[in-house]
Amino acid sequence: MAGEDKSVAIHLPAPALAKPGGHYSHAAVGAGLVFVSGQLPVTPGGDRLVNATFEEQAAQVLANVEAALLCAGSGIDRLLQVRVYVDDIANWPAFDKLYERWAGASRPARAVVPTATLHFGFKIEVEATALA
Repeated sequence: MAGEDKSVAIHLPAPALAKPGGHYSHAAVGAGLVFVSGQLPVTPGGDRLVNATFEEQAAQVLANVEAALLCAGSGIDRLLQVRVYVDDIANWPAFDKLYERWAGASRPARAVVPTATLHFGFKIEVEATALA
């Protein structure tokens, strides 16, 4: 078909991140976009920050999102959309302060999704879409 997009998704390992805990990639690139899988507060060495404060968990998650973006040849300044899952909406103001410093001038579309429980008992998870 004329004008059909023939791009293929490329799934990228992100050496700056812990090995994925399941059958997925930290980032996939296709059609000029980078899709960052939900990032949890896990250090590059694989330590799960379950007992860390919300702010510590959020900082690690944002560092993980940035590492996945950079691995895919993108960056915070190319973000289009960010989705944030929190186990307690009361933590939203603290996250928003951290996020503002992290995102800087970038102002992608964003959603917050309050949840009852997150994987492993974490307090936050973030996924994103950016330009490649």
